[in-house]
Parts: sequence; C-alpha cells; structure tokens
Amino acid sequence: MKKGKKELIVVGDRLLIVPDLSEDRSNTGLYLPKWAVERESVQAGRIAEVGPGVHLAQPNEVEEEPWKQPAQPQSRQPLQAQVGDYAIFLRKAAVEIKFEGDTYLIVPHAAILLLVREH
Repeated sequence: MKKGKKELIVVGDRLLIVPDLSEDRSNTGLYLPKWAVERESVQAGRIAEVGPGVHLAQPNEVEEEPWKQPAQPQSRQPLQAQVGDYAIFLRKAAVEIKFEGDTYLIVPHAAILLLVREH
C-alpha cells in the first residue's frame, strides 16, 4: 500500500485492515465508553492489503541447508481474504499501527472469522 514516497508491505499470512470506527457507537449513535468496547472479543474493518500467503516448502528443501539459496522459486498458498473485503476478526490478535496519520490493524489470516465480499 503506497502513501506518498513510502510503502507498507504486508508479509506472510497477514492482512492490513482499516478498522471500522463506527464500532464505538451503538445502533442509535450513542457513544460507548472504552471499557465497554474492550469487553468485545471481535472487531471489524475493511481489508486494505493482503500478504503474499504462506510459504509452501518443497519436498527437497527438507535436506537443504537453511542458508542456501533455493534452486526453484518459492511457492506460496494464497490467502482467502482479498483487498476490499469487510472482515470480522478476533480483536486480541490485532496489532494497531499508525502510518502517516492513519490507523491500521495488522491481523493474521487465522484470526479472521468472517469475510463479507461484494460481487
């Protein structure tokens, strides 16, 4: 994800999520205090970037030295989540970061409970 001259590169099986800020408010628009929000075990947001996936080891790599360059290009299993999906995930697994004034969450793919995708 590029912003200006800098770029965020999501690695492995992680996702970069823009948190849904409306979660701090009830259905009627009332503000929920921080202690009430912290009791919730799930959170939601829009996926901004997706990592390349999980590295799949080749059968012949087991015997190789770990410092050796691989003879073949490494293959990866792609993630089910896609950029633009709305994700509901386990809040405890998320790590909050700020990048150029915006707040993002880094979430492992395994913490995703549900994806909403528009076709």
